[in-house]
Amino acid sequence: MEKRWEIKKQADDKIIKHLQEVLKLEPTLANLLAQRGITSYEEAKTFFRPELSQLHDPFLMKDMDEAVSRIEKAISNREKILVYGDYDVDGTTAVALVYSFLKKHYTEVDFYIPDRYKEGYGISTQGIDFAAKSGYKLVIALDCGIKAVDKIEYATQKGVDFIIGDHHRPGSEIPKAIAVLDAKRNDCPYPYKELSGCGVGFKLIQAYSQKNTFPFDDLNEYLDLVVVAIAADIVPITGENRILAYYGLQRINSNPRPGIEAILEYTNFKKVRPRNTIEGDYIYNRALTASDLVFQIGPRINAAGRIESGRNSVELLVSQTVDEASCFAERINELNTERRTLDTEITEAAMLMITEDTEYDTKLSTIVYNPDWSKGVIGIVASRLIESHYRPTIVFTESNGLLTASCRSVLGFDIYDAIDSCSHLLEHFGGHKYAAGLSLKVENLEAFKNQFEEYVKNNITEDSLTPEVSIDADIHLNEINSKFYRILRQFAPFGPGNMAPIFLTTDVMDTGRVRVVGKNHLKLDVVHANISGYPFPAIAFQQADKLSTVKGQGNTFSICYHLEENEWNGQKNLQLNIKDIKADLDS
Repeated sequence: MEKRWEIKKQADDKIIKHLQEVLKLEPTLANLLAQRGITSYEEAKTFFRPELSQLHDPFLMKDMDEAVSRIEKAISNREKILVYGDYDVDGTTAVALVYSFLKKHYTEVDFYIPDRYKEGYGISTQGIDFAAKSGYKLVIALDCGIKAVDKIEYATQKGVDFIIGDHHRPGSEIPKAIAVLDAKRNDCPYPYKELSGCGVGFKLIQAYSQKNTFPFDDLNEYLDLVVVAIAADIVPITGENRILAYYGLQRINSNPRPGIEAILEYTNFKKVRPRNTIEGDYIYNRALTASDLVFQIGPRINAAGRIESGRNSVELLVSQTVDEASCFAERINELNTERRTLDTEITEAAMLMITEDTEYDTKLSTIVYNPDWSKGVIGIVASRLIESHYRPTIVFTESNGLLTASCRSVLGFDIYDAIDSCSHLLEHFGGHKYAAGLSLKVENLEAFKNQFEEYVKNNITEDSLTPEVSIDADIHLNEINSKFYRILRQFAPFGPGNMAPIFLTTDVMDTGRVRVVGKNHLKLDVVHANISGYPFPAIAFQQADKLSTVKGQGNTFSICYHLEENEWNGQKNLQLNIKDIKADLDS
């Protein structure tokens, strides 16, 4: 698929020069900082060395006083508390966090994860009935509930109080719960709006600790859960999230909880004993990054709720020992293997459906439906379809008498607004700008497809229909050295709002060693065509079709790439991870 290259505007020269002087940086690195809104030494210090003391006062969040007071009342009156959460990574980490915190201070607490297939997303009637029948007077709902107006009304009739901690966009009416914690509420003054659901849970226990004068250091053990949620839920790693992610990664690398340690046994992370350490003192072969949480930890935690039950993930995350966690980790890894098989099969079926649709080329959206597809993987399938057919995408299946769908979008197009425009046809919907879910009656499917397509045609831009590579800076290869990379690495953790920098280098050529590796990847060594320097090893994943652009004596081309450290046979070296290749005549 052809990609559009967009080079970011260079920051103001005065700011770049100032940062060069006060930080002793090269111009390219100073520009990267300035592009991120950093203009002074103090701002750079906060960026590179954030402090937990910079977290906002949790009581700035609307209804936080009421939430803490209701928990205190429950504990004082010996009421049973149920911690309720969504079945994905964000929800299960949030439940594990709040449940394990409360359990340290109070015995009458348990947790509940709804069944994806029987109950669906969010607060369910079955969950409320369970709470009422089991004598729970207070339910703390996390990563869900902001649009559960009717469910909260039903719970009130049943004598069950709710505290809602969510981060999704509210509807026109806020549920009448005891407290509704959501920074995206129009009436919420909380200064940071992009917390994950687990992040909202962290602010709740921070507020409880603050009011009851518990040491803040006691909360450090929960930061690993918060960073897993931040990474896996793809929320911006800016502001408060950056602070939480920074310290969460420190925690997960220095002292991972038993559940994380158990799941790492099924990844490419291996324990090694450093030189000059005592027996039993092991570390992992490399530090975990936010990317590792997205691609290795997150999918496994998610798999439990996609295929079987999200309760398995919470049990894993609250385990007190690695031995206790191991059985859950083994089961979750098996479910992840099953998930991958389903994902592949359904994606192939959906791709065939698109190929056979004779009207597809006239559409600007992708909507596919099969009543037999697994509800647990249709979100992944929607993302896969965007990789090959770059359009707003909705994948439907059938569940409990309704059609249910996962929705994914392309850069610059708000799929939540698009779905909202069709809300009169829907039973439920919710989500974010780029990812959402919905359900509707089968008789409304055709009307929804037509209205959604019409909205897309009227609102999407031409640029949003072509995948973009956003390039931070145009550099020469000879700018890259170990010091450059060492400083660049300190820009992490990377994610939305602080993506790993992508560099452009033009007029390069292969040294003659380019080859296809794996099924569809290019391995090559690149040098400048007219500038002396050492060749840089490079890998271009899923780009074997660019072989003819690269191969051939005298061929020059342009590349855009991430800079990374590659380890092979115990040796580490810098490598270019190429995002796209263009012949110089086309660039």
